[in-house]
Amino acid sequence: MPDRQQGGGRNVSRAFLEDRAKFVRKETVRLSRIAGAGHYSSTFSAAELFAALYYAHLRINPAEPRWPDRDRFILSKGHAAIGLYPVLADLGFFDPKLLDDYTRFGSPFGDHPDMKKITGVDFSSGSLGHGLSIGVGMALGARAQGRSFRTYVMLGDGELAEGQVWEAAMAAGHFGLRSLVAIVDRNQLCIDGRTEEIMAIEPIEDRFRSFGWDTRRIDGHDLDAILGALDGLAAAGRGRPQAIIADTVKGRGVKRMELALNWHVGNLAGADYDDVMAELDAGLQPLEAVS
Repeated sequence: MPDRQQGGGRNVSRAFLEDRAKFVRKETVRLSRIAGAGHYSSTFSAAELFAALYYAHLRINPAEPRWPDRDRFILSKGHAAIGLYPVLADLGFFDPKLLDDYTRFGSPFGDHPDMKKITGVDFSSGSLGHGLSIGVGMALGARAQGRSFRTYVMLGDGELAEGQVWEAAMAAGHFGLRSLVAIVDRNQLCIDGRTEEIMAIEPIEDRFRSFGWDTRRIDGHDLDAILGALDGLAAAGRGRPQAIIADTVKGRGVKRMELALNWHVGNLAGADYDDVMAELDAGLQPLEAVS
C-alpha cells in the first residue's frame, strides 16, 4: 500500500498504521494497570479502526482542535476511550504525560470521555445508545452552517439493541444526511454474551438500508479494507447517510481475550501483564489460533 497523506499533514504507510494499532492495544493494557481495571477487549476490536481514522483519514488539526471545519468523531461506544486517549496524545492534542495519572483523582481522563475536559474529544459519552442521535444533530448543524465536514459515529454492536439508535437512523435517512458516517464495531459480543443470543441484530446492513442508508461490510482488522471503505465514502452533502459494518473480534490481539466473555472488563497483573505485552509486541496472530 503506498504512503498516504493524513489531514494534519502526515505521510503514513500500512506498516505505520499497523504499529499504531499495536500502540493502541499496548497503551490500553498500560493504562488499565494504572486504573486497576480496563475495557481491554472492546478497545482491541477497534484498534485498526482508530489507527486508520486518526492517522490516515479524518480531517483534523491538533494545533487547532476547535477548527470549525474539522471532521467530528463520536465514540458512541465510549468505554473504548482508553484506546482513543493515547491516539489523541500521540497526535499532539495534549501532553502524553497526562495519561500517567489515568483515572486518578483530579485526572480529566475517565472510563468515558468528557469533551469539556479533554482536548480533541467531540462527545461526552456515558450510557450507550446516544451517539448516533448526536451525530444527526452535528450533521444537521453542518448543513445549517454551510460547512462540509463529515461526522463519524463509532457504535458497538451491543448498543444496536437501543431503540434510540434506530430513531436516529430513521431521522438521518429522512433528512438525507450524507455527511453522517456510522461505523459499527461488529465484535460479536456484548457484556452479557453473544449479541445474536441476547438481542439479534443481523442482518445489520439490511436494517440500515431499510432506513435509507448506503452500507458496506468489511473486515475491521484489515487496514486495506478499512481505508478502502473510508476512501470510498461519498462527499458530504445531501443524500443517503453512510454505514460501514466492520466485522471484528472482541479482544483481537491477545489470544486469551479473543471472543472471551470474561474480558469485557478485567485487570492484568504480574506475569500475566508481562505475557500480554510480549504477545502484543509479537503482532497479530492468525485468527485460526483462537480457541
